[in-house]
Amino acid sequence: MQELAEVRDEQTIPRLMEILDEEDVAYRRAAVKALGVIGEDAVPSLVEVLLESDNATVRASCTKALAQVSFNHPGDPFPEEGIRGLKAAIDDPNPVVHIAGAMALGQIGSPVFELVVEVLETTENLALAVALINALGSMGDSRAKEVLSRLEQDESKDSYIRESATSALSRLDQVIGFRNLGSA
Repeated sequence: MQELAEVRDEQTIPRLMEILDEEDVAYRRAAVKALGVIGEDAVPSLVEVLLESDNATVRASCTKALAQVSFNHPGDPFPEEGIRGLKAAIDDPNPVVHIAGAMALGQIGSPVFELVVEVLETTENLALAVALINALGSMGDSRAKEVLSRLEQDESKDSYIRESATSALSRLDQVIGFRNLGSA
């Protein structure tokens, strides 16, 4: 994938985008990962297809590829266009797409903290809320402690939300601790 990203030509991204519609899951995953290795140059095509495709599998694959862009290029700021695409993904009616969108936002981390909290506070979709809580727990952003603690203690919230917040708080402490070890 790294070699493909390095020696690509003007047809590489369009060819990889076509693969996102393939039945073969392994082939489709390889295209997602390759697009992620390519990075920011793939974002406009991924967002365009994410917003325009009628195929939920393709939309979910675009969302996962955006997460791969963040994963493979952690030192680069995530493109605003990609964040707009992920905002659309978490609003998608298909659960596979909106859950993948929440996971991608968690991968991006602190730059999208406010967006994650905003959607978490307004959604009535339990599955999306749990995915967003998990995203907060994985971000390593200390601001998430307050949000997760509030959810954990809010008796008016669904018990699954409260339990998810407890689990995410524990994971957040581990992620923050691990990052602090790495910077020491």
